[in-house]
Amino acid sequence: MKNGKMIKILMLASIVSLFLAAGLLASSCPDVIPMQNASYDSHSKGVVQFTHTKHYKDYGASCGDCHHDAQGKPLADLKEGDAVQGCIECHKIAGEVPKDMKKDMQKLSKKEKLAKELEYHAEALHMNCRDCHKAFNKEKGLRGADGAPTSCSACHPKN
Repeated sequence: MKNGKMIKILMLASIVSLFLAAGLLASSCPDVIPMQNASYDSHSKGVVQFTHTKHYKDYGASCGDCHHDAQGKPLADLKEGDAVQGCIECHKIAGEVPKDMKKDMQKLSKKEKLAKELEYHAEALHMNCRDCHKAFNKEKGLRGADGAPTSCSACHPKN
């Protein structure tokens, strides 16, 4: 009788341990995140390999520097392992604003134009990364290859 009870307790402890381990693995963020999304049929440029750890440990970026709420305000209270929505959840249109539409958007106010651009996933990502990189370079007095990348070819590897 005691052996049967002990076996049940050990089995239960094993199952609980498995769930806890799975939860820890699922909540940790990978070091390198390929910036690709199933919403795209293909990529015309190489996929950016975002180094999560390098950005927040080496460069001092906070979670809120990239992750924001529906109003664009930083999610400053995020911590490593917290669940976050993918950019495509809000910036729903894959790709960039089509060239003919960009031409028509010149008639819009700056605020309206920005709102339209941010509907596009790639536009939102590029604005977020490029603007942050430019601010970082300016703050640190960095230029060219010494600074954070701001050009297409510096971020996107050749296919």
